[in-house]
Amino acid sequence: MSDQYKQAGVDIEEGSRAVNLIKEKVKATFDQRVLSGIGSFGAMFDASFLKNYRHPILVQSIDGVGTKIKVAQMAGYYDSLGEDIVNHCCDDILCQGARGITFLDYLAFDRLSAETMAAMVGGMAKACQEAGIALIGGETAEMPGVYLPGESDIAGCITGVVERDRIITGENIQAGDVLLGLPSSGLHTNGFSLARKILFEKAGLKVDSYIGEAACSLGELLLRTHLNYAPTVLPLLDTFDIKGIAHLTGGGFYDNIPRVLPEGTAVEITKGSWTELPVFRLIQKMGEVSFEEMHHVFNMGIGLVLVVKEEEADAVKAALSATGQVSFFIGRVRTGQREVRFKGR
Repeated sequence: MSDQYKQAGVDIEEGSRAVNLIKEKVKATFDQRVLSGIGSFGAMFDASFLKNYRHPILVQSIDGVGTKIKVAQMAGYYDSLGEDIVNHCCDDILCQGARGITFLDYLAFDRLSAETMAAMVGGMAKACQEAGIALIGGETAEMPGVYLPGESDIAGCITGVVERDRIITGENIQAGDVLLGLPSSGLHTNGFSLARKILFEKAGLKVDSYIGEAACSLGELLLRTHLNYAPTVLPLLDTFDIKGIAHLTGGGFYDNIPRVLPEGTAVEITKGSWTELPVFRLIQKMGEVSFEEMHHVFNMGIGLVLVVKEEEADAVKAALSATGQVSFFIGRVRTGQREVRFKGR
């Protein structure tokens, strides 16, 4: 039966080999709160620690890495994708002040490669360990006929927790507040469909094309890991009044910052107030993309935006700097209709 199943495109033995390759890395993310082992039908996590919270609120998010996976396939390098999805999800729930506690993954292939799966899950395990999150379960699907030959996908779901009275809502943001931008490593996990069309199809570049300004190959430049800002930002919440946090993902500046703005406010971003990254100059130049579209598709070098009181802005910047986290004053809150405006040349 297994031979016929294998001929149909599903290799049970390869799946077992993949599990053997990842199990020690996954176990390394466990602590005493994880009550189920690898291979259980359901993942169990002891939530009794929530009694230490006055009013715990669970915050959950699910996402994927988009077509960044196509670049990974071209480069034959999948390790960073696992880190990408964990860090992306951590940043999403950070916007409401939540700390991640557990993570679940979903991997899908047309034909399973144990090495590819091990690389992806290994990246997840690494990121989970660094964030203090348990990688408690996942699903791997081999679906020939659904996915094209050589195709795969990766997604993840995070659960976090925050005290109800510490939830960051943005409702107290007002004109005069300051925007602090935390730099990204590059595209993170958004805008790859446009980037691939311009760089590979239009410009004819390859993943191993050397990009002098970045001193690395195009593949290395595009696959730089999505940063996790939670370790440096969460401690600030105990000291400062962080009024709003925006994670700049799909939709760039124009769609993500308004998500945290209350009615009657807008933001004014100062052009050139942060360090521009080579990858965005490359895309804009080779694709002749307008300023507006670039800032609507990409993060343009800013991965996370903090909205803080004007009187606390310098202290927040100094606190970030003390941890090694660079930040930039990128703009201010003004009156308006939940819009983003740019000023300067």
